[in-house]
Amino acid sequence: MPAPARAALAIAVAALLAAASGCSSGGGHTARPAGHGPASSAADAAAAGAPPAPAAIVTGPGPKSSYDVQPQPAPGSCTYRYTADKQPLPDPKCTPGAISPAVNQGNINDTICKPGGYTSTIRPPANITGKEKAENAKSYGYTGPMGDAEYDHLISLQLGGDPNDPRNLWVQPPSPGHVPGKGPNNPKDSVETHLHTAICKGQAALAAAQQAIATDWTTAEAKLGIKSGGSPTPAADTDGD
Repeated sequence: MPAPARAALAIAVAALLAAASGCSSGGGHTARPAGHGPASSAADAAAAGAPPAPAAIVTGPGPKSSYDVQPQPAPGSCTYRYTADKQPLPDPKCTPGAISPAVNQGNINDTICKPGGYTSTIRPPANITGKEKAENAKSYGYTGPMGDAEYDHLISLQLGGDPNDPRNLWVQPPSPGHVPGKGPNNPKDSVETHLHTAICKGQAALAAAQQAIATDWTTAEAKLGIKSGGSPTPAADTDGD
């Protein structure tokens, strides 16, 4: 075979070998369709219109034999949100909620559902929460009478909320219909008691109730399929927040 022909043949064989190598199982990189296999992501779900999963609730330090005043968010850094009917909600950046490590689904009968009450045994004293409330009011820019606002556990103590984690406490302003100077009017309290009753009766899971109240207390009962109102269980704490 003439030399030019041999050279052309060698080039052709090399090209065929290179193509075969690129198509082998260990060679090329085939694009993976979005939403399939391990390459799928939250972005794929968002692009498909699926709602994002709720963020996990953080766990606080839990009950203590003595409490210290906790630092609050910077003044003016938190913004109230309001529902369509003007019920107040906290800023999720400042007050996302925090749960207590001392309460779980397996021990509710010895903690939040314990006959005789639970929350009064873990509640921080007023000399601690009073100072925190004053600073948290600055965080949220609350300027109304302090006696008309409640320093509220977003996830209440009777739902296993952390007692003194600043991520679980906010100065909750009055609800619509409030009479100035008459103290807080807080319909959230009754929602908390209804959820507590459902948990202790086995009608709602602890974690689901905590997530629902942390997301939006005004819709928590509906999300859990709990009928508003009803009688609290004998174990319900009257000072459940």
